[in-house]
Amino acid sequence: MCLEKSYCGFLIERKMAGKKLRFLALTRNGIDWVKAKLIFGLLAVLRLLPPESALRFLSFVARKIGPLFGRNKVAMNNLKLAMPDMASHEHEAIAGDMWENMARLAGEYIFLDELFDFDPAAPEKSRIEVEGAALFEKLRFEQKPKIFFTAHMGNFELLPIAAATFGLNVTALFRPPNNKYIADRILSARQTRMGHLVPSKAGASITLARVLESGGNIGVLVDQKFINGLKTTFFDQPCQTSPLLAKLARQYDCDVYPAFCIRLPGGRFKLTLEDKIHIPRDDQGKIDQLVLMQSINDRVEKWVRDHPGQWTWFHKRWQIQHFSKSAT
Repeated sequence: MCLEKSYCGFLIERKMAGKKLRFLALTRNGIDWVKAKLIFGLLAVLRLLPPESALRFLSFVARKIGPLFGRNKVAMNNLKLAMPDMASHEHEAIAGDMWENMARLAGEYIFLDELFDFDPAAPEKSRIEVEGAALFEKLRFEQKPKIFFTAHMGNFELLPIAAATFGLNVTALFRPPNNKYIADRILSARQTRMGHLVPSKAGASITLARVLESGGNIGVLVDQKFINGLKTTFFDQPCQTSPLLAKLARQYDCDVYPAFCIRLPGGRFKLTLEDKIHIPRDDQGKIDQLVLMQSINDRVEKWVRDHPGQWTWFHKRWQIQHFSKSAT
């Protein structure tokens, strides 16, 4: 009888726990839906304004409320780690620029068609300045798979659009937002002019490998932490870096090209495609993955040092994490 009561009690507790989890899931889903509707409503109102007026409004609001978010503390701590010689007011100024950059990035999703007006035949008439246009033209005719890497700087979303404008198709890996409603809307906006997109989830590496195997090109963001990643440094601080780029370059013998975007005054942009980087190899002639990813970190660090207010400092780049045994 005691055993039966204990077993019944266990079943009841298990059933209650299941109900609680379902309730929490529904609650989170409802909160995400409300958040998404509020954001979409704001963007719909902003869509009625001229692009620069809407973006100026978002910039003003972001500078006011950005420092109130918990992520601002992460950004300030990161700035202290990366640039310890700077005064606190300089860190605050960079964080303010960062929040403005992020607000503009969010608003620019609804104005991509108006913003990206680059015409290779008349570049002087565009708000987009492209450094490396000749290289874009050259790579279009190369029959060899290529990997392009970039960082969360300026409006990095404009880079695959620029490549497509030059006739260079790039399949881009991206991390969708946790809010599925916002993720669906962003993916829809991105797919209008950015070519094929691959969400960074299980199976993404296989999809990218197939693109390279068929002679295509891929684009990846390389400046976020990666649990159990390669032990590298960024701004002289230890961090974990995804080995995906190095593994794919090693498997398909790809050239690797850096590219980044920065904002210019007056609502303009500068997109830069740099020449291919040196690929380090070991004694057997194979790509040295650790050395390659460290050199890529160093390249991104240079971009960020040159334009610190245009990088997303609130990413937990230096947080070292490992999967627990129970998770593996």
